[in-house]
Amino acid sequence: MSSITADGDAGIKTGADSDQVIGPLEQEHLKNPNYRAVAEAGDKLTPTHWHIATANAAGWGFDGMDGVIFALISPLVIQEFSLTVPEYRWSLQLALMFSILGLYFWPWLSDRLGRRTLLAVNIAIFSLLMPVVALSPTFAFFVIARCIVNFALAGEWALGSMLVAETWPARLRGRVVSITRSTWCLGASLAGAITLAFATEWGWRAAVIVPGIIALLAIYVRATCPESPYWVRAQDRKRRITQTLAAGGRVSDEDQQWFNKAKSVGIRQVFMPDVLPATLVALFVACCSTSIFGTVGGWMPLYLATEKHWSTAEYSTFYVLWGISGFFGLCVAGWLADKIGRRLAFVVTLIEGAIFMTLWVYTEDRLLLWVFGLAWSFGFLGFWGPSTTLTAEVFPTRIRGAANGVVWAIAYFVGFVLFPFVTVALQQATGSFALSFLCIPVLMIAMAIGVVFMVPEHSGKELNEIIT
Repeated sequence: MSSITADGDAGIKTGADSDQVIGPLEQEHLKNPNYRAVAEAGDKLTPTHWHIATANAAGWGFDGMDGVIFALISPLVIQEFSLTVPEYRWSLQLALMFSILGLYFWPWLSDRLGRRTLLAVNIAIFSLLMPVVALSPTFAFFVIARCIVNFALAGEWALGSMLVAETWPARLRGRVVSITRSTWCLGASLAGAITLAFATEWGWRAAVIVPGIIALLAIYVRATCPESPYWVRAQDRKRRITQTLAAGGRVSDEDQQWFNKAKSVGIRQVFMPDVLPATLVALFVACCSTSIFGTVGGWMPLYLATEKHWSTAEYSTFYVLWGISGFFGLCVAGWLADKIGRRLAFVVTLIEGAIFMTLWVYTEDRLLLWVFGLAWSFGFLGFWGPSTTLTAEVFPTRIRGAANGVVWAIAYFVGFVLFPFVTVALQQATGSFALSFLCIPVLMIAMAIGVVFMVPEHSGKELNEIIT
């Protein structure tokens, strides 16, 4: 019999679970060999596990490509539309507000409709809208189109990570979530290559058109990835209890308590006493993550172009290698998260990134800008592996989507909407982004200290052991 915690989420079934009562929705899904490959695999890996990881990795990669392309073309957009830095900042923050809406909407909807289908829909929408951005006749049109892209793009953060976390064996969860997340860095590198090849020759619009091919990934997701067994079994349990109560029957106290929570999925549940500790930990990690990334994600190309006098070609080339360095950082961080634990993996990557970023800001030597820049990306991007692993695993299945949506929506608001006011205020006051970038190592060290005292250790635990 698969394990049922006090929370009531059924675990992934193993070969020994032949006596488990299978609900009607799972009976339907079991007709799909891809679903059986993960639902009945136990601790073994199957080709379907690799399809799920590949689809999520590709989604993350294209997510990174789209996001970094917007950052790389920012100096060109500012120049074409004759904008000031504060004018461009408000447009960036408006687009990020739509990201916040998407961050909650897509995971929340996945608790109702499932992970797999929405992941495919999400990928198709944001990729097909990129060429629309390229056709922007005015800056207002550009902002509106980018807002819609951001709304669709935001769902990839949570949907893919949840699907991987709910299908892969617990002993490998930290590694696979981190490694699939690491392809964001390869997407960032690809963005640098695209900008170098297209924007330098034909302008920023040509670079933005290219990601339209991402839509093909949605077909792959639908063809090879099954639905999460955790989600399927939660739906069957909800249906069984609903039907029993409607017929005047009785259910166990455990089922009744679970049902009272599960029938009202939403923001309120994320802050209920049984979930609140996990929510606070996830909020701490997510808010620190976005605040740390906000300055680099939005302003590094402009900083290199205006203060270090790098050409579009040079900073685009830098992004190619910067992303590759971050890819290896995430892979190492994921391996560390499973081998030595989530907390130590956090601390190692955060401290490494903080040291080299400080050296990078202070150096004026062109070669050292490259060396230190590639060095800090290893830890700066690497810590996102344990970060997204933790937020994907700490919540019960009944609200895993909504909870991830709430946490990352709040984090986006803090890190990408509020914190840029600090970044730009420092730039306007000093005439340089240097002080803004020096805030990042301070935040990374503060996060490392907080992780030691706040983040529980979940390495190797089944999802149902983490939240009760």
